Amino acid sequence: MTTGQDGDLDKDVGSDIDRDINGDLKGDFGQDLDNHVADRFDDRVAADPAVPALIDISDPGTVPLLTRPVPRPAPAPIPTTSNPWVAPASLPERPTVSGARGVGASVAPRWDGGTRRYLPPVDWELVADLRKATSAELTRLTGQRVTPLPVDEQRERGREIITRLVERTVADRVNTPGSSGTLTAGEQEALIRAVFDHVFRLGRLQPLVDDDRVENIMINGCDTVRLELKDGTHLAGPPVAESDEELIEFLQSLASRSQVNAREFSPAREHLDLTLDGGERLAATAFVTPRPVVVIRRHRLLKETLDDLVGRDMLTPVAASFLGAAVRARKSIVVSGAMGAGKTTLLRALCQQIGADEYIGTYETDFELHLQEIHPNVFPFEERRGIGELTADGRRAGASTLGEAIDRSFRMNLSRQIVGEVRGKEAWPMIKVMESGTGSLSTTHATSAVGAIHKLAGCAMEHQDNISYDLALMKLAATVDVVVHLDYIPVGQDLPGDRPRRRVREIVAVAPGENLGVATTHVFAPDATGTAVPGTLPDQYRALERAGFDLAAYLHAQEVLA
Repeated sequence: MTTGQDGDLDKDVGSDIDRDINGDLKGDFGQDLDNHVADRFDDRVAADPAVPALIDISDPGTVPLLTRPVPRPAPAPIPTTSNPWVAPASLPERPTVSGARGVGASVAPRWDGGTRRYLPPVDWELVADLRKATSAELTRLTGQRVTPLPVDEQRERGREIITRLVERTVADRVNTPGSSGTLTAGEQEALIRAVFDHVFRLGRLQPLVDDDRVENIMINGCDTVRLELKDGTHLAGPPVAESDEELIEFLQSLASRSQVNAREFSPAREHLDLTLDGGERLAATAFVTPRPVVVIRRHRLLKETLDDLVGRDMLTPVAASFLGAAVRARKSIVVSGAMGAGKTTLLRALCQQIGADEYIGTYETDFELHLQEIHPNVFPFEERRGIGELTADGRRAGASTLGEAIDRSFRMNLSRQIVGEVRGKEAWPMIKVMESGTGSLSTTHATSAVGAIHKLAGCAMEHQDNISYDLALMKLAATVDVVVHLDYIPVGQDLPGDRPRRRVREIVAVAPGENLGVATTHVFAPDATGTAVPGTLPDQYRALERAGFDLAAYLHAQEVLA
């Protein structure tokens, strides 16, 4: 078939679906789809077809389906003692979206505060069958093309297929003898949305990712789900699959979807790290754990400035002025802290102090910084792990490392190079970047600012041949100028309040020390509440006043504290 014949596929979609439903695809299911539809709905639809059936929220079919492309108003405050996924007493109803038929303007199920149910319900077994039919039809259509089908066109074709399948399902339900009732318009739209989400998005996880109240999703097996809301509340969530095997199969499908950086998830590659379409970060492990473990973290604060973080009590105005001036003066900075302490949020805020005329290169194992959303000149690089078996040189086909990306980018006339999160093997590329130019930034996990330096030295030694701990420490002392350490304080711990606290605890200046060691000075040290307050300012940092550092306020605070 020639490329010119691709256009003929459009007019064949409807007839092909009808033919496949009546014949070819039945064998894939093992039973007639028509009879299956009738059986699944007979027990669920009320006698009055105008009244949607009410299903308890413990049924996974009642998970809310929200639509990301449709703008939503800001969510109303929710009671921290209620669980919106189990049985809250007073959650506001979510708005429904009306419009043309199709996925982009579908009617999302809404919360009914009086009945404590989500309406309308979704039959997940039927969704699974329709997903298989949709995938099979898309595979057949794309297999007939000489050129790959663009992602947007795949979704549009998928939307057409799903809509036709659901319409055919409704017609078969009406025409089946002995069948009672039919699907309401809302149920049809919810079914279309659910199938679309399973084929192109995150399946049952999509409603949770779409909900602005959810910050983290922690899954330990298909039916053990915990949700951390942005106010720090931890709640039980709904099941996200019928079985652990189905959850693993979904993760494998999700990992293979990318046309640029597809990843393997199998007994040979038991860990999976992905950046999702909305910027969320997914980490999963299976095959070496009793049940599959999945954690999805949402970055809610993508465009916060230092002033915004001051308003959130993450740091004081004086500390913000020091850090902003350090970035503008091209000091190399490491942000450290525990998991969830706000390291990436602070790093993005610091990057907003970089001039708009500078060109920045970012290097990450998985895209997380998304600096291109806040700065006009960013070249983002992501590590590619490759696929398949190891080749003769010990690499997988298509693999590309951070070190290789850094080497190539030296020819790109970059003003700054930023290695995102340093967990282990990224330590040496970070040192290389900081040795090659000024004004770099990175994050790492550590329990203190001084501990971060020693942790980075250990990582460099462990993951780089012929590098001793002393050599790594000497290089860090010569390249890192400032370490900022953040604390994460859960609800009710140390400080009163009903929300978790993230705050800058200390800011340390780093310099070469005696015997090729490292010298540190606490420019800001923690007070009795753990907040970073002025400590000792090395003389060379007084020059930051020219870059906007509020030296007078710093010296005044020193006098008050003394």
